[in-house]
Amino acid sequence: MKKLVMSVAACLVITALYAGNNDSIVVKRDPRMDLLAQKQAQVNKRTAMLTSNGQYKGYRVQVISTNSREQAFKIKAELLTRFSDQKTYTIYQSPLFKVRIGNFLRREDADKYRKLLNKVYPQGVYVVEDVIEYNPSEEEELF
Repeated sequence: MKKLVMSVAACLVITALYAGNNDSIVVKRDPRMDLLAQKQAQVNKRTAMLTSNGQYKGYRVQVISTNSREQAFKIKAELLTRFSDQKTYTIYQSPLFKVRIGNFLRREDADKYRKLLNKVYPQGVYVVEDVIEYNPSEEEELF
């Protein structure tokens, strides 16, 4: 019995000494993991730009906020004739009518357009966060 205990103890000591001599670990990584990480990064960029119901977050330029419905629609008509390259939106949030223009992903683009609008409407034009209309293509890189 003594010999059995001694041989088991010797095996444990030898195993512990052998395990202590390995000071490096080799990790073999599948090269497909890099592709998977890149794909996930693209998905994360897109989902960061989406609201909970799947629409894109972005910016619009608010031109006016008024109590007068007629004035809001007059400004909207002017915007449609002068700046036909962008869509205009009239929003009613009681008691105000707000007229906004554009669908911009980046704030910098909205600021450029705001500066252009400031030449025509010198007061109260500013950039607001909003849900925008945007349909990216599959290959399109957002950033």
